[in-house]
Amino acid sequence: MESEKAKKQVPLRLSPQLYAEIARWAEDDFRSVNGQIEYLLTQAVNKRKKGEKTKEDP
Repeated sequence: MESEKAKKQVPLRLSPQLYAEIARWAEDDFRSVNGQIEYLLTQAVNKRKKGEKTKEDP
């Protein structure tokens, strides 16, 4: 059961410019860079899910 709850590790390559922007944003939000990326991805997934619920079927 523990392995199901463990966070997955994902290698991620970012440009130095994007990393710097995320790092500044993370600092502003009092998060680590990893925490900021996870937060942003979670927000994007939730937004997508919400959009799917409101889309009308063709």
